[in-house]
Amino acid sequence: QVQLVESGGGSVQAGDSLRLSCAASLSTFSWYAMGWFRQAPGKEREFVAGISWSGGMTNYAASVKGRFTISRDNAKTTVYLQMNSLKPEDTAVYYCAAEKTFGSPPALKTEYDYWGQGTQVTVSA
Repeated sequence: QVQLVESGGGSVQAGDSLRLSCAASLSTFSWYAMGWFRQAPGKEREFVAGISWSGGMTNYAASVKGRFTISRDNAKTTVYLQMNSLKPEDTAVYYCAAEKTFGSPPALKTEYDYWGQGTQVTVSA
């Protein structure tokens, strides 16, 4: 059974940093592109960042580009999201997701096969 478990969320002030982690119980983790999405109350789940199976390709939502960095450690079957210069509008539940592909990481949530339960990030002004 595939499990994705997010951690690292919390409550911070605007301008602070957080690093989210997502540990995957995938024996073939390196076959998967990984993505981070977020969902604020009353809003649709939106793409934040994606990383290819090797880490060689990444993509970001315009709203986080330059502030967030996605990375992965295939030996640890873990993907990370370093979030700097956090803003109140970054407040959301953050989810990681996995999609079996050797191509570029997709930005559409419908393309992902597996999802974690999410971790809350709250940024106060």
